Amino acid sequence: MSNILITGAAGFIGSRTSRKLLENGENVVGVDNINDYYDKILKHHRLDSLKKFPNFTFYEIDIENRKALSDVFQKHKIDAIINLAARAGVRYSIKNPDVYLTTNAHGTLNLLELMRKHDITKIVQASSSSLYAGQEMPFTETLPVNTPISPYAVTKKAAEVLAYSYHYLFGLDISILRYFTVYGPAGRPDMSYFRFIKWIDEGNELTLYGNGEQRRDFTYVDDIVDGTIKALKPIGYEIINLGNNHPHNMLELISIIEKILNKKAQIKNMPAQKADVTATWADINKAKKLLGWVPKISLAEGIENTVKWHVENRPLIKRIGIDLSL
Repeated sequence: MSNILITGAAGFIGSRTSRKLLENGENVVGVDNINDYYDKILKHHRLDSLKKFPNFTFYEIDIENRKALSDVFQKHKIDAIINLAARAGVRYSIKNPDVYLTTNAHGTLNLLELMRKHDITKIVQASSSSLYAGQEMPFTETLPVNTPISPYAVTKKAAEVLAYSYHYLFGLDISILRYFTVYGPAGRPDMSYFRFIKWIDEGNELTLYGNGEQRRDFTYVDDIVDGTIKALKPIGYEIINLGNNHPHNMLELISIIEKILNKKAQIKNMPAQKADVTATWADINKAKKLLGWVPKISLAEGIENTVKWHVENRPLIKRIGIDLSL
């Protein structure tokens, strides 16, 4: 059994990745600061399901706090790290860029420094498709991503570059994964699909930014988890796209939800957000070659699973606040 440190363990992708590793018999050391970017109720809901595993240890700390992180490294012999702790969300990063820089960049630096000091060679670093804004599709990893259009994307780029410097200087083995619009059960309430399901199910007005033609390469969370775990293999320093390689527009997404719930959306169109990209589409040939990874879940199947979770957890979801300014 390996000891895997997962940061952001109470988060959407972090909790699903932790659970999969725990089910595989690995020891997981989880850290998360349980911040209030979105309702903590959901974070505790995810965390409660992990605490049932005897091979799970959790620390409520912030990766910005190197002293607290150092204590964890001293208590546990860590074999590899999956860094999923991050301030997420393009729109909120415009309102509060400082915390994005300290978490996404300085937090990553803390982990890299502790890896160096404790002779840990492997880290999987989560990045984002938002770096590709303005590039030709499908997005390949060789495209120049030197002009990010949001503070969120800037900080993700900073983390990638920091990681490369530690690979170059100290020989760390680093897999950079650029995720494409991850969705699924118990996902982030600031994501469009979560809000759309909730609003349609409850018969409330659905806020849609733009005309609905903007496309996203929606990727089911369990596919992302599979690729993330496969990226623990030794490969040097590599940037790898994890996406579904099949973009859908927002109106298609809404239509799928309407059919599953058998309810009609009441759509209120709002102006498009300046920092939002018009479309994303992942070229995943590198993931196939290096990781043997391909996505398996279609948008229709994934949304059906997500709506099923929503219906089964309506009392929980009614307690979750949604910040409409995000």
